[in-house]
Amino acid sequence: MPASITLSHLSWSAPDGRSLLSDLDLSFGPERTGLVGRNGVGKTTLLRLITGALPPHAGSVTVHGSLGILRQTVQIDPAGTIASLFGAVDALALLRRAETGEASAEELAGADWTLEARMASALADVGLDVPPETFLSNLSGGQNTRARLAALIFAKPDFLLLDEPTNNLDRDGRDAVLDLLERWRGGAIVVSHDRELLDTMDAVVELTSLGATRYGGNWSRYRERKALELAAARRDLADAEKRVAEIDRKAQEVVERKARKDGAAKRKRARGDMPRILMNGLKNRSEETSGSNARLAERRRVQAHEEAASARERIEILQPFSVVLAPTHLPAGRTVLAIDAASVGYEPERPILRDLSFTIVGPERVAVTGPNGSGKTTLLALITGQLQAWTGSVKVMTEFALFDQQVSLLDPSLTIRDNFRRINPDANENTCRAALARFMFRADAALQPVSTLSGGQLLRAGLACVLGGPKPPAFLILDEPTNHLDIDSIEAVEAGLRAYDGALLIVSHDGAFLESVRITRRWNLGDTT
Repeated sequence: MPASITLSHLSWSAPDGRSLLSDLDLSFGPERTGLVGRNGVGKTTLLRLITGALPPHAGSVTVHGSLGILRQTVQIDPAGTIASLFGAVDALALLRRAETGEASAEELAGADWTLEARMASALADVGLDVPPETFLSNLSGGQNTRARLAALIFAKPDFLLLDEPTNNLDRDGRDAVLDLLERWRGGAIVVSHDRELLDTMDAVVELTSLGATRYGGNWSRYRERKALELAAARRDLADAEKRVAEIDRKAQEVVERKARKDGAAKRKRARGDMPRILMNGLKNRSEETSGSNARLAERRRVQAHEEAASARERIEILQPFSVVLAPTHLPAGRTVLAIDAASVGYEPERPILRDLSFTIVGPERVAVTGPNGSGKTTLLALITGQLQAWTGSVKVMTEFALFDQQVSLLDPSLTIRDNFRRINPDANENTCRAALARFMFRADAALQPVSTLSGGQLLRAGLACVLGGPKPPAFLILDEPTNHLDIDSIEAVEAGLRAYDGALLIVSHDGAFLESVRITRRWNLGDTT
């Protein structure tokens, strides 16, 4: 039987009772499928249901074939090695004993003599050249991701399940993943916000609060369809709102007409122009007719309002949050950052950055690039004062905000709303709630403790608290800002940053993001360290 994954009437609810996936019917065959959707909609949960890590609350998951899984985040075992990822610790130990003449004849008969060469080939496929005994803790985040991908391919599963495979990867690493998937002939389900990667997919499945929809073709074709759907939803909403206004207008006319008739009848009764029995009969018929008309009008009004609400819900799903920034008025000639002959590291006599000099003036937009391990995170720690320069000087000459990958500027013990008020003490409650609503934290959603947020929600909350206030800082430092955002959110952030009039320093491997925010200069650490 060909390898396949089938979901039948699949449902799963969060521990708080919130329905996350409801009555899904999907099938996956030997093709590359991108799984997209907003943060928190259930993409990672769906992968866990497929692997059996979570039991469904209703429905079933049927898997024909073997699965290879790349999870989004993993705790690194301090004792773990490249060999342990490949499940080859014992087999390699046997080869080492054979090399020194310590293996028995029985052991030699079972030795896998091609193992090390095949492992090296798998690692080379993702751009790694490291010995199998290398500790995982000695690798960068991007190198760890590459090593786990190599181990997956080495196992030759029928299906790959990849959760954000290009997160933390430098350009070479991303190219290795793209090349790997291009050559992959089995099935693959790829959860990603990487638009370049998604453009290599054969199909796209979108998860929303309304369910799952499959689109043939890659990301670009999917976006074309979504643009048409959004335009249609906006037309439907305009038509529905027009019907609501028309029904409300007619209902008001009926009320006013009845009031005029009632007034005329009352005046007739007062003059005694009509026999009482006839007058009472007309009054009763009028009340019955009015009651029937009122019930009909109310039904039409309720239906029109429901249609308008449904159209708004479709737009809410199709349209991302908005990022509207207040101006910083940063002058073009003002020096924002000045680094002069700075050296720094974590161990004495082993500088990671040496004799570094760099200046940002005015609203420049600088991208920090370089391979994994070149010192990008160290640079941000130096600029923000978390590390002190051993030699030279570092001066930040304006207010700034750092968005690291943990969004540490937020207090995890406080709610989103309380963090906003803490960071923006001059903002009143209405300003606070309006700003948070623009970032899709409406009503009770703004009262969530920061400690309970997902990665994408966390970054969105940080952006809301810093950029949504009346006085955003004139210098923003962003460390891999797209790693945990869904694609609609990335595009909304891009639109907001394009309108931002302050200085930007961005560490990112996402070329599409850097191009969209109109980077004016690139600083390649690989050329300076």
